[in-house]
Amino acid sequence: MTHLWVRAEQRPNEDRVGLTPEGAKALLDKGIRVTVEDSSVRAIPIDGYRAAGCDIAPENSWPTAPQDAIIFGLKELPEDGTPLPHRHIMFGHAYKGQHSGAALLRRFKAGGGTLFDLEYLVDEDGRRVAAFGYWAGYAGAAVTLKAWIEQQAGGLCGPVSSYPNKDAMLDDIGAGLDTLDRDMPTAIVIGALGRVGTGASDMLETMGISVTKWDMAETASGGPFPELLDHDIFMNCIFARPGTPVFVPASAKSAPRTLSAIGDVACDPDSDYNPVPVYAEATTWDAPALRVHENPPLDVMAIDNLPSLLPLESSEDYAAQLLPTLLSVDDLSGGVWTRAEADFQTHVAKV
Repeated sequence: MTHLWVRAEQRPNEDRVGLTPEGAKALLDKGIRVTVEDSSVRAIPIDGYRAAGCDIAPENSWPTAPQDAIIFGLKELPEDGTPLPHRHIMFGHAYKGQHSGAALLRRFKAGGGTLFDLEYLVDEDGRRVAAFGYWAGYAGAAVTLKAWIEQQAGGLCGPVSSYPNKDAMLDDIGAGLDTLDRDMPTAIVIGALGRVGTGASDMLETMGISVTKWDMAETASGGPFPELLDHDIFMNCIFARPGTPVFVPASAKSAPRTLSAIGDVACDPDSDYNPVPVYAEATTWDAPALRVHENPPLDVMAIDNLPSLLPLESSEDYAAQLLPTLLSVDDLSGGVWTRAEADFQTHVAKV
């Protein structure tokens, strides 16, 4: 019997999960055994999984799971260097030259395990079967707007924490806007037709903000794009890759501009193709905004786990997208799993 083991997340500020109790019940009904670790932080309580019929295991006990169990989580494992003998489903962040990714692949090589990277679970057309993009954009826009509000009051955005739901997030941002004695800001979103850009645009428009929406057609010229500097807020919602144009060059910091807050949802500050080269490091929950210029101020929001700010909505959405693929986990010879394993074998062979 195929055994899926849902581990507790161990990364700070990570309350999401990739399987709901309803999804677990569907797996059980198909004859797949499901074990769910208890968790002190998971957005979905353990009682729902217990009621669905799952086995419940202690928090963070996955290293002692049966050898044939498939360990399923979302974010990175603790970087303790131990060999990894199991098959793992997770975001490995290991195939794009990341230093920590190489270390992870060495652990798999040492233990003989396999990584099915969630980013590389793709259909026949190369499209990911599940993604957190919408809620990354939604939360990214919220934190960027929060940073802009605090900037108008003469400050820098303070620490953020997860919200119980999006309504609580909207209430919080709305209360901040109500304190300002000025017109609403204008915003521009690049990548507006994608999942991330749609989420960012939806959030801003819900708050009554006028949004200019650009996508591939508007950026095909390759720049420069002086129009970006005429908006209060700029949201970058496309991932850096070869050929990506520079949207906000370093020279923009001292140029005449209305722009004062940038939300880089893609968060690629260390990429050679960074389209927003005005900053050099990701921001954090404790320090969400980085001031890259003082007069006039320019703040950058670049948190790399934005969907975790809305763990309930993002978990339910992602789990629904992923469930059809998880239902085939009892046959890893299928297309999605075969493609993901081939990617792993290609990269692990290089370490």
